[in-house]
Amino acid sequence: QVQLVESGGGLVQAGGSLRLSCAASGVIFSSAVMGWFRQAPGKEREFVSSMKWSGDGTYYADYVKGRFTISKDNAKNTMFLQMNSLKPEDTADYYCAAKVWYAYAYYYTEPSEYDDWGRGTQVTVSS
Repeated sequence: QVQLVESGGGLVQAGGSLRLSCAASGVIFSSAVMGWFRQAPGKEREFVSSMKWSGDGTYYADYVKGRFTISKDNAKNTMFLQMNSLKPEDTADYYCAAKVWYAYAYYYTEPSEYDDWGRGTQVTVSS
């Protein structure tokens, strides 16, 4: 099992930036896929971005492409989500997730495909 802890959320004005972190511990295979999801009040959890733990291949939802960047620090076992040009519609709780087993593809976009989840960090973008 992988333990995930998110941090870095907060309140920011539209057009601003935030960087979320996801500290991972436990056994993580290089083939694992790590993802970021978000859930706004009253809405379903939706995919934001993912990457292979090996560093090969990143993938973004259309609504964040060009504004968000996923990355990781191998030495710290930490994944990041740099969020620029934030919009009020980006307001949500953001979660990191890990698909450790049977991660044959480069990306997975459905929450049900992931094995482990963090508790989330709240992002609020004011207009």
